[in-house]
Amino acid sequence: MQSPSRQLDTAQKLDWRRLRGLQPYQPLIDKMEVNVAAIRQHLATEAVWLLEHSPIYTGGTSAKNEDLLAPGSVPCIHVGRGGQWTWHGPGQRVVYVMLDLNHRGKDVRSLVNGLEGWIIASLKQFGINGFRRNNLPGIWVYTGNGISGLDKIASIGIRITRWITWHGCAINLNPNLSAYDAIVPCGVTDGGVTSFANLGVSASMDDLDRALEEHFPKFFPSLL
Repeated sequence: MQSPSRQLDTAQKLDWRRLRGLQPYQPLIDKMEVNVAAIRQHLATEAVWLLEHSPIYTGGTSAKNEDLLAPGSVPCIHVGRGGQWTWHGPGQRVVYVMLDLNHRGKDVRSLVNGLEGWIIASLKQFGINGFRRNNLPGIWVYTGNGISGLDKIASIGIRITRWITWHGCAINLNPNLSAYDAIVPCGVTDGGVTSFANLGVSASMDDLDRALEEHFPKFFPSLL
């Protein structure tokens, strides 16, 4: 983060960070909140942080207690982002997106559409055909499994504070999918959860990061 002794031009380059190692949830969220405040005060630039969390179940503003089934010893926490219950942990790429909608248009639907399009384009680079479902934020693939034949590979949960976005997306690369058995993921009962590995796609976290970085400007161009 830049020193608070001087204000930044809000059009400076995006702060793109990869955080190595498993990140404890709440300390990272606290850092993100500080960064969001700095962006609002023009003391920091827009940012994308890529990371993996230590195992945790998080419930958004629409989370229902009955959808938290059997978390065992894994921590559970209610958070201020949109959405319902999800899991974070090793093998999942979490992408926190901090954008200033004061300069990009105060349009939440357009923001979510852009995030979904960005993930779809990044997945396509690995031969994965992701798509949207009406009124169900996130990205799905057809697997032929379960009631609908559809499984979710990426989730989206955004919070907006004074038109600065935070929280973001989670993409399943090679997590232990049994972790989702303890919840009703995102409150959806007619679809399962999948991952790159479960689809037979071999890719590293660095491979996914490169794809995300390559496609991001197509949906969220630089303010420069």
